[in-house]
This record gives sequence, structure tokens and C-alpha cells, in this order.
Amino acid sequence: MSSLLNTIGSSFAFTSFGESHGRCVGVVIDGCPAGLEISDIDVQTKLNLRKPGQSIVTTQRAEEDKVEILSGVFNGKTTGAPICMLIWNSDVRSSDYEKFVNNPRPGHADYPASVKYSGLNDYRGGGRFSGRITAGFVMAGAVAEKLLVTTLSLKIFAYTIELGGLRADLSKLSYEDIIRVRYSNEVRCPDGVVANQMKDLIVEERGKGDSLGGVVECTVLGLPVGIGEPVFSSLESEISKAIFSIPAVKGIEFGSGFAGTRLRGSENNDPYVRLDNGRIVTRTNNSGGILGGLSTGMSLVFRAAFKPASSIAKPQDTIDLSTGKESKLVVPGRHDPTVVPRAVPVIEAMTSCVLADLGIRGGYISRVLKT
Repeated sequence: MSSLLNTIGSSFAFTSFGESHGRCVGVVIDGCPAGLEISDIDVQTKLNLRKPGQSIVTTQRAEEDKVEILSGVFNGKTTGAPICMLIWNSDVRSSDYEKFVNNPRPGHADYPASVKYSGLNDYRGGGRFSGRITAGFVMAGAVAEKLLVTTLSLKIFAYTIELGGLRADLSKLSYEDIIRVRYSNEVRCPDGVVANQMKDLIVEERGKGDSLGGVVECTVLGLPVGIGEPVFSSLESEISKAIFSIPAVKGIEFGSGFAGTRLRGSENNDPYVRLDNGRIVTRTNNSGGILGGLSTGMSLVFRAAFKPASSIAKPQDTIDLSTGKESKLVVPGRHDPTVVPRAVPVIEAMTSCVLADLGIRGGYISRVLKT
């Protein structure tokens, strides 16, 4: 595992750079195998899924988010060299953040970041602590997912399963249904009826100057048995670290997760069975496709919990650092009333990066792809 503070991964690693209101945000990928067909369109398609300003349930900041691939791709294929990609920031209103230098916003990293970096941190739009940097995560994830689909034929898909206390019912939907419809509505929920309720709730809370949290579920199909490097680079460990690197994530669970604590071992264990084709599977999947930090060959399933968006229009209590006195604060500007819908492609991206890294480390993916 790299010791670089803004780098994640080992055999497939990426370094994140840029700030919310700086000139650009982007990534440098190191370790992507040579010979992978990749294009601007592959990356742009994924970026468009998290782009701001697309609907009433997201921030109205208008960014083109057009990717530029600067290195590592030649004649439409990766060369094995570092891949540098970026997007430029244009629709910034940095003056909105001047008042927060001495009045830290509740729920944000303004205060601890100012203390840690002695006030030298870029506070505009949250700087390095903004959700804006996840655009770079999605760029890296687009390459990683293309690699995983090309080499292992994996299917990686996330979706909103809960928002503001409303929970989707996916019991009657197949994986194919979920894959097909998850991006068909603004909240990225496969349950159309609940999706409409979620949207109405978001609009209602936005009108009140408030925000909502929720849960994103991610499923991976087609993983071979044995992905993961125990004990400190187990599949769960690496996914958890990557997911907790996404701003606003406050929890993660795999398989039956916390609900499994209320079951007996006889209920939570997954019995093994042999299929007619000789493949060994489990009758249930409470483990979420992971045992001992290794993939079992069953579907990988986890859920990530997102807190309510911290920037809200309601007056909040804070401290004026210049005087030491308590004060009131209202956060102006264009903010997401919930981060959950735009977090769906970010979850897919980070999951893809982890699986690409572990796939190469475990010998499941070659360093050079033969054509």
C-alpha cells in the first residue's frame, strides 16, 4: 500500500489532485496494464453521471466537466505509463466562502483543516475536502471498470436504496432490471414508485432549507474466488478504506451487515451447495460475497451510509474564531440538498479501482493485455 497521502492503491494506484475552486481537479493513475482500449468517451460517460447541475435534486453549479486525457494513452490504448486526466473548474463563486474563514460551517472540515494547516488550507468551496474532488475518483474508476469488464467480465453497479428514511423494495427486481433502470430517474433508485417519493421529499426539504442523507448499495457480479490479500489488504479492508475516502460517508456494511448481529449463527451462515455444472455456491449470501477477506465467488454486496449534506440554508450555530464568541451562520450558494444520487457513480468508481488493484496484485489480471 502506498504511503503517499493523496494516493490509494498499490498495483493499480491513483493520485488525486486539485481543489473545489482551484484551476482543475484530476487524477494520475499508475499501474494500469498496457493494451487496454480507452477513450475520452469511456471516461466522459461516467463523469456525466456525477456532473452537477443536472436536476432539481442536485447543486445548480454548472460545470462542463469535460475530461482531458493528457498522458498514458496512445492510439486508443493504454501504454503502461501513468495516465493523467483532468477537468477544469469554471463556475466558481469563491467570494461566498470568505465569511467562513473565521466562522466555520457546522458539518464541514473548515475548523479542523484550518487548525491542522495553520490557516494555509484552500478554504474556497471546501478545497481538498469538497465533494468536487470525487470527479477525479470517477475518472480513475472509468479506467478501472473498463479493465475489469475487459479482463474478468465483471458487472459493477450501485444504486440508491434508501434516502431520507424512504427505502426501496428491490425484492421483485432482477439484477438485470436494476442495472437497466438505476440511472433512469434523478435519485438513481431502481424502485420507480419510491424514487418519486424520494424526489418529492428532497424538494420539500430543500424548500425548508434543509438536507437529507441516505444509503447507496453496490453489487458486483462475476468475481472469481479468492480476490483479496489478507489480512490488512483484505477485500473488505480495501473497499472500506476507499469508500470512506468519499466525503460524507459515515458507515459501511457488507452482506447482512448490522442486521446480521440480530441473527443466530444457524441463520446467518451461508450453506454450501453444488450446482449441476459442478460449481460450488452458497444458498444464501449473508456474507456479502466475502469470507476471511477473500471473495467467495458469490455476488459482492455492500452498503454505504451518507450523512445529510452539511451545507444548508437554515441558520446554524458556530463560533467566530476572530472574537471567540458564539455566532449565527447561514450558508449561501449552490449546494446539493442530498449527496446520495451523485454519490452512486462515485461508489461504482471506487469499487472498480479497488477490484482492479486487487485483481492485478492477485494475478487475476495481466500487466499487459494481449490483443
